[in-house]
Amino acid sequence: MFTLAHLSDPHLGPIPAPLWRDLLSKRLTGYLNWRRKRQFIHNMDVLDALLADLAARRPAHISCTGDLLNIGLASECDMARNFLARLGAPEDVSLVPGNHDAYVADSLRTFIDHFSPYMTSDTGRFEGFPFIRLRGPIALIGLSSGVPTLPFSARGTLGREQRQRLEQILRFLGTQQLARVIMIHHPPHEGGAGFGRGLTDAIGFESALEREGAELVIHGHNHVTSVAHLQGPKGKIPVVGVPSASAAGGTPSHQAGYHLFDFDMTEQGIGLSARQISFGANGASETPLDLACR
Repeated sequence: MFTLAHLSDPHLGPIPAPLWRDLLSKRLTGYLNWRRKRQFIHNMDVLDALLADLAARRPAHISCTGDLLNIGLASECDMARNFLARLGAPEDVSLVPGNHDAYVADSLRTFIDHFSPYMTSDTGRFEGFPFIRLRGPIALIGLSSGVPTLPFSARGTLGREQRQRLEQILRFLGTQQLARVIMIHHPPHEGGAGFGRGLTDAIGFESALEREGAELVIHGHNHVTSVAHLQGPKGKIPVVGVPSASAAGGTPSHQAGYHLFDFDMTEQGIGLSARQISFGANGASETPLDLACR
């Protein structure tokens, strides 16, 4: 059995004190939002407990689908570096950026400069997105949907070139005996996020999957567990969203958590099952995650 762990949206804090010139942009509204609300939602003690639980389970690989940062400051990258080091070495951890990691025009470049070892293909060089990593029975395909946006917008975009490359990759990997797992920050299907928060080219993504297929899509962004399905050439493809890794309190659906995906080689191919690990007032709890299309 090969176990893939998935976590997302830790929103590491507290935000280092920004310089006044850092706030002459969308960062001002983001910083005020952190001070007013987000710092009380994202609890680093909860995140510490989650990371300890994850480490004890020793998954074969870990995927993280972004939003390590809050307002895209270079000074936030030190916390992100420590967080990733706790997860594991770059060959054992795969990362894609979220919208908060690409908060303003220079944020994504800074994020890539700091963390490209976690976003390289198996060549060992960062060559942009998508990247491909072969691990056991799976092929991880990392996409970047994080783009700078106006204040109060959290939209994501892949762009035509990235979608075309994705389709070519899916076509090639479809000839191999591998489970194709797509990592993306934003929910990649129409209606997957609220107004101003979704993927602008979700239709294009859906069309690529309809033509070429995949075995699993994992994302973050909404801070809740969700299971949707997209049509592939051989049936429905599960699209699974994960909670924030640091969320404290709130409703049960907004508790911190991560997912474990178990891939089994069988005579019929590669079997897939999933578990949800949630962190509430009573500590960690594990429940099966139903991926079936009803």
